[in-house]
Amino acid sequence: MNIPEEYDWSESLDCAVTLCDNEGTVLYQNARSRQVNGDVRGRSLIPCHNERSRGIIARLLAEGGKNVYTIEKRGVRKLIYQTVWRRAGEVCGLVEFSMEIPAEMPHYVRS
Repeated sequence: MNIPEEYDWSESLDCAVTLCDNEGTVLYQNARSRQVNGDVRGRSLIPCHNERSRGIIARLLAEGGKNVYTIEKRGVRKLIYQTVWRRAGEVCGLVEFSMEIPAEMPHYVRS
């Protein structure tokens, strides 16, 4: 698959980037996302999620906003950042960034 020019930057990121449309069909995965999740481009991400998660996806697509949380899987901690993406102000779908984080991280308060 040829990667559209506007997505080239994400191929070299050390985090997974997954983009879906407002029906939940995966439009794009960078290399890290394909490595972690398998190549699911062209498929719906809805069946891969439980009822609670489906509700969050539906809410985000209807209202906009974001869903941010951390997980730990097989001893690896990750930050999951999910938000809508828009074109001409209209919600077109969701993008998820999944990045590994250390168990302890500095936190800075800046003014």
